[in-house]
Amino acid sequence: MQKRSWPSEDAVDELQLLFEFLTFLRVTVVNKAAGLDRSKAVRTPWPTSPKMSILGVIQHLTAVERWWISKVGGGSDLPTLWWDDGGAPDSDFEVAPDATPASVVSAYQREWALSASALTGMTASDKAKLKFRDQDRTVRWILTHVVQETARHVGHLDVLREFADGQVGE
Repeated sequence: MQKRSWPSEDAVDELQLLFEFLTFLRVTVVNKAAGLDRSKAVRTPWPTSPKMSILGVIQHLTAVERWWISKVGGGSDLPTLWWDDGGAPDSDFEVAPDATPASVVSAYQREWALSASALTGMTASDKAKLKFRDQDRTVRWILTHVVQETARHVGHLDVLREFADGQVGE
């Protein structure tokens, strides 16, 4: 389990605060997979969401960061991960047969560094380098969106982990 730190209460830098909240959530995501074997980490207990597994959610969050922070926010020419606008819906939730908790978590953690470097030198009010669906977004909007997306999926991970082995908690 990785140690989590709450963001600074006296934060004065908006982007730093958003990244601190995102980091707190990222570590929570990683901790939800800690100690699980592959069979438990790929279990999909909800009939109405047949692709939703712990590893699938982490892959999705990796793809979300790549898309929103690196590509849209920072204008990176990195390839999308597992999907694109023309691809199959939710394909980023499909876990490859050779994927393991360690490999999926490692890919997620590597994406964090790419996300940070993509926005280097930008301010919260700066426009994203790439328009999405012909709309300008600010770096503030992008980071807030990724924070809310990650937080929403941490809730899913809470329940998925409980289904996997009964572990509850933050």
